[in-house]
Amino acid sequence: MSLVELQENLRERVRAEALELFGISLEQISAEIPPRTELGDLAFPVAFELAKRIKQTTGEKRAPRAIAEQLKTALESTAGVARVEVAGAGYLNVFYDRAGFLARFPSEISEQTSQPETLSDAKGKRMVEHTSINPNKAAHIGHVRNAVLGDTFVRILRAAGERVEVQNYIDNTGVQVADVVVGFMHIEHMTLEDVKALNSSLPPQKPFDYFCWDLYTRVGLFYRDGDPNREENQEKKQLRAEILHAIEEGDNATALLADYVATRNVECILDTMERLGIRYDVLPRESEILHLHFWDHAFAQMKERGLIHYVSEGKNRGCWVMPFESHTGTDEHEADKILVRSNGTVTYTGKDIAYQLWKLGLLGLDFNYKLFREYADGYQTWITSSRPQDEAIERPHFGGGQTVYNVIDSRQSYPQEIVKKGVAAIAPEKGEEASVHLSYEMVALSPAACEELGIRLSEEDRARPFIEMSGRKGLGVKADDLINRLETDALVEVEARHPESSEDEKLATAHAIAVGALRYFLLKFTRNSVIAFDFKEALSFEGETGPYCQYSAVRANSIFRKLDEAALKEAEHLISGDEESGNKSELLKIFEGESGDEIWSLVMLAARLEEIIKQSVAAAEPAHLAKYSFNLARAFNLFYHRHRIIAEGNRIRRAVLIKVADITRRQLTLALNTLGIGVPERM
Repeated sequence: MSLVELQENLRERVRAEALELFGISLEQISAEIPPRTELGDLAFPVAFELAKRIKQTTGEKRAPRAIAEQLKTALESTAGVARVEVAGAGYLNVFYDRAGFLARFPSEISEQTSQPETLSDAKGKRMVEHTSINPNKAAHIGHVRNAVLGDTFVRILRAAGERVEVQNYIDNTGVQVADVVVGFMHIEHMTLEDVKALNSSLPPQKPFDYFCWDLYTRVGLFYRDGDPNREENQEKKQLRAEILHAIEEGDNATALLADYVATRNVECILDTMERLGIRYDVLPRESEILHLHFWDHAFAQMKERGLIHYVSEGKNRGCWVMPFESHTGTDEHEADKILVRSNGTVTYTGKDIAYQLWKLGLLGLDFNYKLFREYADGYQTWITSSRPQDEAIERPHFGGGQTVYNVIDSRQSYPQEIVKKGVAAIAPEKGEEASVHLSYEMVALSPAACEELGIRLSEEDRARPFIEMSGRKGLGVKADDLINRLETDALVEVEARHPESSEDEKLATAHAIAVGALRYFLLKFTRNSVIAFDFKEALSFEGETGPYCQYSAVRANSIFRKLDEAALKEAEHLISGDEESGNKSELLKIFEGESGDEIWSLVMLAARLEEIIKQSVAAAEPAHLAKYSFNLARAFNLFYHRHRIIAEGNRIRRAVLIKVADITRRQLTLALNTLGIGVPERM
């Protein structure tokens, strides 16, 4: 029986007794975890609610403590409960059967961070869109926060038993792609064949997405005639408009060049994300939304329902606008609720409504698909296509989700609100709750991190708490450079600690530490926090960091490398022995006193993983799981220092310590894996 099941059994018992004893039906039954285990494992303040309800229904005034005493007997007879105490004015403090709980704790804990193939569709599919980088250059540190948040939330949903589809939206027809095409055509004077030849000749240390990164910055200067302080040259800016038109029209040399550039950048971005353990099921492209006329279908539905109206006068004359009662009156937000501009082009918000309708299976249209990448382990990533001949006969079914989570930064909160309300107006049966915006704040660099990466700072910048990135100004950190630097710094530590290891072992360990450091740093802050990334802080083996959590798991695993294979089985046998063996009374003694409370506290913390997963899903907040992982790692380290696990002379006590260490290492490893953080063999 898991901790969550035991808690739910107790709630059901309270609910049943309240109905039988007092004739009162309770829907929600709150429970609290006492601050110290000696006060109990779970506390119910339900007697206070019942006293209030009894007075309301019968007029009888009854003391909460007397009500609690009536409920006590029923709770004490619940399986898994040792005793119940009535505390204070009427709290019910439940104490679990410690020895019994330890004996029943499963010896194998299943990990569910990949797609559950046999899961019932009863709850519907959850869809998570994240990363969604403009495919015009290499990914940067801001993109990494989006991708890590989205990927971790996917892992959390799957750990909770949900079926999830992972999407990475590719805006391959936007301004950013057009600007890079301007660079290739009008600065480099290259054709499509020239660009393909360039791609083949680039050195590994400067791949195609790096070249595009530099070219994108040069295009910004090109528009200003080489001087960043000059006004933009409108004649040159017109080149962007012409290329955008050619891309949207399709089937021309410019569109083919843009498609190659965007596709090649997507391949590079997927390579970068694979280094962090991040993958996608499907890559929906902007070009297909245009060419398959998704917006036309959404537009027709909105006009039919009277949800959008044509403006015939004023500053929005000629536009199609969706009324939005929360409009703030600012020009910035006014543009967001315009879905079709006066020149007939569709805004991003309009296209997002059409795309969201497809995600929820409400559009009445679908993409064609072709396989984009198959990984060594068989995992497949698909991409959309507008050509029917590309459609695969055997492929997963995409779209048609029950709930959609869009991982997009907080600056897009207003447009996302419009999308949510627009979709809910078209499909009230889905409602606004079907569209969830997982917003997050920006990630910047600490001044120390900038200097480590070779970014020159002024004295004024060095005094700032963080340095913001700007792609157009060329002030940014490529994600691969960031990972490379973390791996280099981690390798120094690994070589100092384990000089005898092979080079491959050192590199693998350094990579695991680097990824753990980066992912944990980006996850430990809540989504609404601005992050200033710092190498020294992220890679520290002390404090609230990924390497600290990994080291705790490595330390726990080392115990079992030193034990013989039969030690854990023997411990299981001694703990789960029958009453006649006399082990039960000895086990109870081990869990008595301050030392016993401390051991039991670790068991209870380790057992709470399932509960924390559920909380993280409900709040859509991976930081809850990150904080839990650190607390569990810290609690294990205290346990490790205070108890002689292998050398313990008392065989029953040794069995308990081994079992508790095993539970903790498995739960900690599972928590870290759900965060996308692996545990090296040693550190």
